[in-house]
Amino acid sequence: MTDPPSPPILILPPGTQVVSRVAVRDGSGALVCPLGGVGVILQAPGDGGHLYQVRFADGAEAVLRREDLSIRKQLQAAGLQADQAASEIVLSEYIIYRCIVGSRAYGLDTDASDTDRRGIYLPPAALHWSLYGVPEQLENAVAQECYWELGKFLVLALKANPNVLECLYTPLVETATPLAEELLAMRAIFLSQLVYQTYNGYVMSQFKKLEQDLRNKGTLKWKHAMHLIRLLLSGIAVLREGQVPVQVGTERERLLAIRQGAVPWAVVNAWRLELHTAFDAALAVTTLPARPDYAAANAFLLRARRLMV
Repeated sequence: MTDPPSPPILILPPGTQVVSRVAVRDGSGALVCPLGGVGVILQAPGDGGHLYQVRFADGAEAVLRREDLSIRKQLQAAGLQADQAASEIVLSEYIIYRCIVGSRAYGLDTDASDTDRRGIYLPPAALHWSLYGVPEQLENAVAQECYWELGKFLVLALKANPNVLECLYTPLVETATPLAEELLAMRAIFLSQLVYQTYNGYVMSQFKKLEQDLRNKGTLKWKHAMHLIRLLLSGIAVLREGQVPVQVGTERERLLAIRQGAVPWAVVNAWRLELHTAFDAALAVTTLPARPDYAAANAFLLRARRLMV
C-alpha cells in the first residue's frame, strides 16, 4: 500500500471501493480484515473527523480513518501512472514536428498574444510496445505547447480536426525532421468532404455557447465569435481550393473588429448565415473526395513505426 493519503479536504462518497492500508481488528483483537482487504464505503464522515464506515468483501464492517484507506482504482493504476509520467520527460526528445498555430499563425496576433506551439512526437518502439504505453499527447500548459503522438495526430487529421489540419498548413514551422517533411508533402491526403461536417460541428457548438452567454449574461466572448467566423471562412476555402488557408488575409481587419467588440452581434450573425450558405454551396461543387486517403495515412504510420524499432 504505497499511495499517499489524499488531501484531508477530499470526502470519499458512499459506494467508493477502497483498500485497507492496515490490518483491521475488533475490540477483542480478532482479525476483521487483513492488510489489503477490499471494501466499499457505506457512510462518509459528516465532519472533520474523516472516519468512514466500511463493509468488506466478506460482510464484515469497520470504522477507518481516511489515511488508512486507498481508493482501489487509484491504487491499481499508481505504478503505471508513475512510470508513464516519468517517461514523458524522455518522450519530449522524440518530437519530429513543431509549429506555431493560433493567432500568430492566423495573422490576428497583437503584442499581448501568446505563442501557441503544436506538433508531433514519434516514440521509440520499445516504449510504445511496453506495458506502460505512451500518452496520446504531451502538454505543457505554461509554455502553451502540445505534441500529439503520431498515430493520434493522423487519426485526428483524417477526421478533419481543424486544429490538426492547421498544424499541417501553418507557415510558421520551427522543427521538421525528414519524416515530418514527408508528411507535410502528402498533407493533401487528409482533406476530404469531412471538412464540411467537422467544421460545421465546431461552429454549431461555438454558436450554441455564444447564444447561451447572450441569453444568460447579456454579453458574449467576442474572441470566440471571431473564431467562429474564421473557421467558416477556412472551411469554405478548403472545399473550394483544396488547401487550408491558415492566414486570414484580407479579412484580418474585419475579424479583429469582431474580437474588439466593435461589430454588433446582429451584423456578425448575419455574416455567419451568409457564410453557412457559401459553405453549403462550396460542398456542392468541391472536387475533394468524400473521404480522406486512409490507406496512404496507414502506410505512412507503419513506415514511421518501423523506423523506431
